[in-house]
Amino acid sequence: MPRLTNRVILISGGARGQGAAEARLCVEEGARVIIGDVLESAGRQLAAQLGQAATFIPQDVTRESDWAAAIKAAEALGGLHGLINNAGIYQPSTLMETDTTLFERHMRVNQLGCFLGMKCAVPVMERSGGGSIVNISSVAGLRGSPGAIAYSATKWALRGMTKAAAIDLAPKKIRVNSVHPGPIDTEMLHVRTPEQNARRVQQVPMKRMGTAEEVARLVVFLLSDESSYITGSEVAIDGGATL
Repeated sequence: MPRLTNRVILISGGARGQGAAEARLCVEEGARVIIGDVLESAGRQLAAQLGQAATFIPQDVTRESDWAAAIKAAEALGGLHGLINNAGIYQPSTLMETDTTLFERHMRVNQLGCFLGMKCAVPVMERSGGGSIVNISSVAGLRGSPGAIAYSATKWALRGMTKAAAIDLAPKKIRVNSVHPGPIDTEMLHVRTPEQNARRVQQVPMKRMGTAEEVARLVVFLLSDESSYITGSEVAIDGGATL
């Protein structure tokens, strides 16, 4: 039997990249998915490809009202059993090159968005009998990352928020874990040049980028009952980059 049969999963930033791969695999594993994103065209196209098991809803994760609408869409499907806080931005810049506007934008999307997602999801997830929250952090949340101070700050924050939430929510039968991808071959890395990405790959012991599908398989494991005794964990999926 598929691992997520009859479960409802909400995925922020689900229109492309890792989020889209997670949506596809969740559907393959028997779930119904709510795909939230500001990228409406891509999100609607993905939902159409996935058929009746997928619903797209426009979502700016910095707006609590958008989270409320996404939760309402999940409730219409019968509850909420899993949340993937996948939405995020990556605009690398050094400390001295980062202005307040850029720093605050990272904080609002990457950190506030995750906070709002967890807070809004908990009541309906508890009514659904419990569930699993997966916060997508980064290897930049496990070690220093040059030239990306705002991004690194938010990904370290997700690591701490995950651990605090895991303690708070364990009595409600809600597990919370963070996933820390290394360089993954998605649109997010197009902000760097091919030469910069090639140099980055050479620092990875496995000498390659990961794929969105590899991250999705880890996320689905953490959503499923196969990981029923795992909470508050930080799981790197990085080809050995943090060794």
